[in-house]
Amino acid sequence: MHFRCTSVHSKVGDAPPDRSRAVRVTRPTPPTATLVRVTETRVERKERTRRAILDAALELCEESSLVALSLRQVAKEVGIVPTGFYRHFESIEELGLALVDESFASLRSMLRAVRQTDRFDGSFASIVDASVDILLEHVHAHPRHFAFIARERTAGQPSVRDAIRHEIELCELELATDIAKLPAVADDWSTDDLRILSGLIVTAMVSTAEQVISGHGRRAVEERTAEVARTQLRMVLIGALQWRSSQRS
Repeated sequence: MHFRCTSVHSKVGDAPPDRSRAVRVTRPTPPTATLVRVTETRVERKERTRRAILDAALELCEESSLVALSLRQVAKEVGIVPTGFYRHFESIEELGLALVDESFASLRSMLRAVRQTDRFDGSFASIVDASVDILLEHVHAHPRHFAFIARERTAGQPSVRDAIRHEIELCELELATDIAKLPAVADDWSTDDLRILSGLIVTAMVSTAEQVISGHGRRAVEERTAEVARTQLRMVLIGALQWRSSQRS
């Protein structure tokens, strides 16, 4: 019996395989790279949820104090289960303290802008006008934060009120430091008097912001409030120019 060996390739008409052709292999993504991406996504998601909780609290507090706010209200507004709240804050009180920090970042930014502004020509009238204009700009940009400060510094939880009072004192200290550098008061003012003056200015600014917020966008109210603020600050500065700490004795 004879067997005829016929090449399979010649029988079917196919060319022999090209052994020199590289075989492309798809390698799996290293586990570490996948882990990094997942971790970043979780961090971003956590930060978004935290931001949503802060925003929800600011919105819910617009008509009442933080004292009346419940954890379940905030969770429902954000769309998370109540237990999810605890991944970000231990309590409503801690949430309130976080809002104080965030709100005063806006206030410090405003006061810093007032001190560094180039909108005035050196006269006290232009300094006052620029200060009030910057105040109004910041209130319009961060209405909920200013409303939160105005409301909680009198009606908030004790720890929140204390935190607000502490932040206002820090603002006064920063401003007193800057006032001490002015030639008109350089050597004639005591540390206590510098704090008193900075306290008057910061109090006037906070009060003005509160009145603008309570005006609910009514232009006539805002214009009247701004004009009163300008007059108050001019009176304070005119009196300050005449003051010497030695007059106390």
